[in-house]
Amino acid sequence: MTNVVVVGSQWGDEGKGKIVDWLSERADVVVRFQGGHNAGHTLVIDGTVYKLSLLPSGVVRDGKLGVIGNGVVIDPHALISEMQNMADQGIVIDESRLKIADNATLILSLHRELDAFREDAASNSGTKIGTTRRGIGPAYEDKVGRRAIRVMDLANLETLPAKIDRLLTHHNALRRGLGKPEIVHQVIFDELTSVADRILPFRERVWHLLDRETKKGSRILFEGAQGTLLDIDHGTYPFVTSSNTVAGQAAAGSGLGPGSLGYILGITKAYTTRVGEGPFPTELNDEVGQFLGERGHEFGTVTGRSRRCGWFDSVLVRQAVSTNGIDGIALTKLDVMDGLKEIKICVGYMLDGERIDYLPASQGQQARIEPVYQILEGWNGTTAGARSWADLPAQAVKYVRQVEELIGAPVAMLSTSPERDDTILVHDPFQD
Repeated sequence: MTNVVVVGSQWGDEGKGKIVDWLSERADVVVRFQGGHNAGHTLVIDGTVYKLSLLPSGVVRDGKLGVIGNGVVIDPHALISEMQNMADQGIVIDESRLKIADNATLILSLHRELDAFREDAASNSGTKIGTTRRGIGPAYEDKVGRRAIRVMDLANLETLPAKIDRLLTHHNALRRGLGKPEIVHQVIFDELTSVADRILPFRERVWHLLDRETKKGSRILFEGAQGTLLDIDHGTYPFVTSSNTVAGQAAAGSGLGPGSLGYILGITKAYTTRVGEGPFPTELNDEVGQFLGERGHEFGTVTGRSRRCGWFDSVLVRQAVSTNGIDGIALTKLDVMDGLKEIKICVGYMLDGERIDYLPASQGQQARIEPVYQILEGWNGTTAGARSWADLPAQAVKYVRQVEELIGAPVAMLSTSPERDDTILVHDPFQD
């Protein structure tokens, strides 16, 4: 029996929701270990669509425990709203379904406001990152700056005022510099006390809980948000998210030792998309890119923003395989490419006249790289809804095999539609 870590191997939006839901049926505990409510998963179960952001995917299933780890930054109002939405769909989130790390950082209204102020200023100067303006980055800044308000602080009203004062010393100085009004202490105190009774019943020493579950032999599924190329260290900096999105963060963001992580499953879309600003070597600003976007319904679960679309980039995914230690991939949305006469795969880059096989860390070099393509024949048949290799057109199988060879990792699962049962299982990640 092993644990499984699910990570995105591109810029996010690879279809992790369906795969995590498929795996959660085999898991006992599902842990969200990084990010905030700027990422979302769409689950389709028996025809019902669930849209999750902060809640781990396992909460939609009876008998599964969802855990929000210390690596997540939590907007309490967004979490309460999400739980209410689930209740409206017939799933009541109580303490038997959800635990929240007592040392997780909270996102406050001042974080959302600062995020928006900065993006507005950056838009005027042409340097915007393309954040979701939900306060994720500023909350992580306060965490690293050792001035964050955490879940456990909601339980101690005697020490909370001093923590708020320390936080406001920093934020009001920033707001003065931005020409914005200062925040009054009581506003933040009232904001926190208004949610305390709704959040505190879920708090838990998550590191201890997971250690106990590991010793019991429970299967634990670690659920990441965003994708490897949005990692604060390993992504296309500065056009990245504010946390580490790679598999190693599953340990740091939950409190469980790295030796317990187990199988690393990289979710990989059969083409490439990204949301927001930043480099995208294989982007298609033509009818093929439009075709992929429309056929693939490429709109953000949380933001509704259109995703930029392009050909599969094996260089990026091969790099993600290395930085995550990926054991196998779940290849998604193969069916979106049904009917294309030819399909291109990026197999390298040209940089200043030299061919390279990696994504440079330099922003300037990233802007100058040009993709080198291998061209494959498309397929006329359909892959949509296929549940075995025999159901796939020969050229589709050839494409999958070529992807495996180029990225240096096998396909463990192949998804052929949003429906959870339209999945070809090659290797069960939960097997020893």
